[in-house]
Amino acid sequence: MPELPTDALAARFAPFEALAAQLIDHATDSDDGAHDLAHILRVFGNAFSIQSSEGGDGEVLAAAVLLHDCVAVEKNAQNRAQASALAADKASRILSELGWAKARIASVAHAIHAHSFSANVAPQTLEAKILQDADRLDSLGLIGVARTFYIAGRMGSQLYHAGDPSGMKRDLDDRTYALDHFQTKLLKLADGFRTPAGRLLAQERHRQLAAFYDAFLYEI
Repeated sequence: MPELPTDALAARFAPFEALAAQLIDHATDSDDGAHDLAHILRVFGNAFSIQSSEGGDGEVLAAAVLLHDCVAVEKNAQNRAQASALAADKASRILSELGWAKARIASVAHAIHAHSFSANVAPQTLEAKILQDADRLDSLGLIGVARTFYIAGRMGSQLYHAGDPSGMKRDLDDRTYALDHFQTKLLKLADGFRTPAGRLLAQERHRQLAAFYDAFLYEI
């Protein structure tokens, strides 16, 4: 995303511009284009599309969206499963310095901790369920396709296994072959959405993802 003044970026998080202005500088701490401010803006849009139907505390949700990736851990790092816990701890410190009440900080921290697929933490609050759905929506559809191959490039992965692209006679390995990630994770995501509104959005994006996967196999 082109660099913009903080107030111009914050305006894109309406009606939480003031909160965004406080938190944007903490939102990302890496050059990962799959977890940058553009990603956070997409997750924000997803979250409040769901929230408009499901309800929930908008301020808690906005803070959780803005800080859910505030600690960056590469996909192939050994401590990847701890990324959301680290982000939750950092978010708690940031919000404490801003004078947030402990109970509301805990709500934001839980949502951040539970949003991650690799953390395997069940969301217990509505805001946590919405954030998890909103973040996972960004792994589906054509954005999900783009992010998959972008991350594979960062990791130095191959596009697919030349002898067995769909993994019919071998163990799937999405750290080595980008296409394997569709079967190991992406094509399973739509079944795990937590909110009715999130599930509806996921169904269409799942169809787009599955259509791409089938077309890719056909072309190769």
